[in-house]
Amino acid sequence: MALADVLAGVPKGSPEEAISRRLDFDRLPKHVAIIMDGNGRWAAERHLPRVEGHRAGIDSVRDTVETSARLGLSVLTLYAFSVENWKRPVPEVSALMGLLRHYLRAELKTLLKNNIQFRVIGQLDRLSPDVREELEAAVARTATNTGMVFSIALSYGGRAEIVDAARQAIIRGIAPEALDEDVFSSFLYTAGQPDPDLLIRTSGEMRVSNFLLWQIAYAEIWVTDTFWPDFRARHLLEAVADYQRRDRRYGAVSSDPVGATN
Repeated sequence: MALADVLAGVPKGSPEEAISRRLDFDRLPKHVAIIMDGNGRWAAERHLPRVEGHRAGIDSVRDTVETSARLGLSVLTLYAFSVENWKRPVPEVSALMGLLRHYLRAELKTLLKNNIQFRVIGQLDRLSPDVREELEAAVARTATNTGMVFSIALSYGGRAEIVDAARQAIIRGIAPEALDEDVFSSFLYTAGQPDPDLLIRTSGEMRVSNFLLWQIAYAEIWVTDTFWPDFRARHLLEAVADYQRRDRRYGAVSSDPVGATN
């Protein structure tokens, strides 16, 4: 991908175009992970049912996926539904699952057209059979695509993922002396993918909410006050631009004496 691909998807003379022209396409993050937050508050501000916030968020998913693919990201992971979200009222959970099925049916052709591979991570056995069937069909249909990996974290928890990985290591009979970080990572849901370089959170909350706890050890974090239903290409491009202004040291010695552990 290149600048021309991004410019083809943004209005001429727009802020998105200006930001895109400032990006260094040789220094893009390989993996961007996003905590999609604020649907309920977006709906509350408009005196709408919470489900309308989730419904409006579908447009944000579509715009973010398309922009990420145009940028040339290797992996985009969206946090859609946590293990804690099962505690929400049954009607809201049912509505969310219905919206997920609708999205998959509506967007599958777009994913195929743009060579995007769809994946799902999480404790999928907790999902209803009809939802799992839709997910498995989308994963199978896009399995041979070679472009960006678009992954949805569904019924997902970072701690649960680490516990599941530990169980798998035991089941596989991995000897303690053979278990290093690389081997352990091979048992995570994200095995084979680069760790996130950039973690984005919407709605202004300053927490990681049990998301990709192992993988975000050295991710750069960018937070916006924008609620997820209002998140668009401009916000993603702003996050990438900010990422490129940072000095990523991975624990190496800093020129700043107070930043030795950064």
